[in-house]
Amino acid sequence: METVVEILKAVLFGIVEGITEWLPISSTGHMILLNEFVHMNVSTEFWDMFLVVIQLGAILAVVVLYWNKIFPFDLSPGAKTVIRKDIFLLWGKILVACVPAAVVGILFDEVLEKYLYRPVTVAVMLILFGVGFLVIEYFNRGKKARVRSLKKLSFGDALLIGLFQLIAAIFPGTSRSGATILGGLMIGVSRTTAAEFTFFLAIPVMLGASLLKILRFGFSFTGQETAILFVGMLVAFLVSLGVIRFLMGYIKKHDFKVFGWYRIVLGLLVLLYFFVLR
Repeated sequence: METVVEILKAVLFGIVEGITEWLPISSTGHMILLNEFVHMNVSTEFWDMFLVVIQLGAILAVVVLYWNKIFPFDLSPGAKTVIRKDIFLLWGKILVACVPAAVVGILFDEVLEKYLYRPVTVAVMLILFGVGFLVIEYFNRGKKARVRSLKKLSFGDALLIGLFQLIAAIFPGTSRSGATILGGLMIGVSRTTAAEFTFFLAIPVMLGASLLKILRFGFSFTGQETAILFVGMLVAFLVSLGVIRFLMGYIKKHDFKVFGWYRIVLGLLVLLYFFVLR
């Protein structure tokens, strides 16, 4: 019975992960907050690993949906060349954007988790970046984006977006997708291009972070832990398929202000709960 209950909790965490990984509202922040109310009966070490590795399910959804845009080889019959140079260049930009967060993550991951992975930090960053979205959308209103496709995104643009991702790597509640999208908007990248680059940027970032967590945890999973991890990843994958499609359709007609307001309201509610009601 206990295992069934924990698996049901994993389903809930998978749903939250699948929704919040791609919307600019902070998946890690929501997972930390959810754990305050629906606590999983697992070790601290497993929880720290689960919080990151569950994101692999969400990442797989990007691979499935965007395979033709990210696979750098053309294996179709009669293809003039096997190598798709534009996609190789895209992966070069992605790797450049990954460098800042990767360096900080490898060197300071455990320190950051120990001192900054707190609900109050999450609340403050939710509010700050919520305000950021409102301000950027206000100043960008009516302006034509400088970069309207991934091909026109320069390596310099990619590095700047990577620096914004670094903020998310340090402060939970920032939202990796939120930080990179906001960074893209600030330097003149269109909403759809910023969102797509954010999706692709997540692939090496989350693969690397998950591998690091698994290596530190070890491969000695119990049967219950294996089931929890698998179910969480599977649910995150299925939910992500729908959420990614929704977001790309939404931002073709709308801006990100609704997510900014959501972040501000949620951040204020979290502060109210931890400083007044708890």
